[in-house]
Amino acid sequence: MAIDDKIQSGEFVVLGEFEPPKGADFSPLLTNANLVKGRVDAFVIPEMANAVMKASSLGGCCFLQTHGFETVLQVSCRDRNRLALQADILAAAGIGISSVMVVPGEEIRYGDHHQARAVYDVDLMELLEGIAGLQKGKDMAGIELQGTPRFFVGTTFNAGATGGAMGIELEELQKRVDKGVQFVITTPVFDIEGFQQTLSRMEGSGTAIIPTVLLLKSAGMARYIDRNISHISIPADTIRSIQKAPDKVRECVRIAGELIKQLKQLGVAGVLVSTIGWEDKLPQILDLARI
Repeated sequence: MAIDDKIQSGEFVVLGEFEPPKGADFSPLLTNANLVKGRVDAFVIPEMANAVMKASSLGGCCFLQTHGFETVLQVSCRDRNRLALQADILAAAGIGISSVMVVPGEEIRYGDHHQARAVYDVDLMELLEGIAGLQKGKDMAGIELQGTPRFFVGTTFNAGATGGAMGIELEELQKRVDKGVQFVITTPVFDIEGFQQTLSRMEGSGTAIIPTVLLLKSAGMARYIDRNISHISIPADTIRSIQKAPDKVRECVRIAGELIKQLKQLGVAGVLVSTIGWEDKLPQILDLARI
């Protein structure tokens, strides 16, 4: 069953974020996907996250789709013009990908190819309009298509924004919903109480809300994120529990599993589990979350 059908039926969906390779060996994607076969509903394949050159999202999605796994295509405004973006989106529809996630893309300066030039031929809103047009049977030039794609359309949401910034995020979310967004994947959530307040303000948005659970790897990583990454707050108790744990990796896995359980109790549509290279830990996380 497709993830949009599961969400509409009230089922809690679990997404896994799997980075495509920086190279041509896709076999680890399949190995790790098989570890959680039947437990993860779909795999989100990032499109060169942090502007680091890797195989494309479309390539990773195509590879997993051919092995029987549902995927979510990520399309970024940063690297392609409207011709290439539409071509990739139509290709995705042609191979059976039914979910697409639109992101603006991080700035080139954060990545590993500093001489690259960002494209940004269209912004996020324009790309959403383009996808809506494709689903009505016409491309961005108004020319009719031979075969009309159908997508479950999503984007991101900054769940950690506060004050006026949260008001702006909510206004932008409504604009995106008006352009066809049906689900949002939030920034990583660690503070459940704070997220509850955000969730209450998102009520009535008309979107499926899918928070991200990020697997921490150490207390140092947690401290760095808390101090340096905007709008992501990690409770001091969480950092201390990792510091004091005799098996720090096991504690990080436990924290992720516990977060999933708590988020499920809040009634969200599902979760995205991001393991950033520790995909082999995903089965343990799901065991602890009782999924």
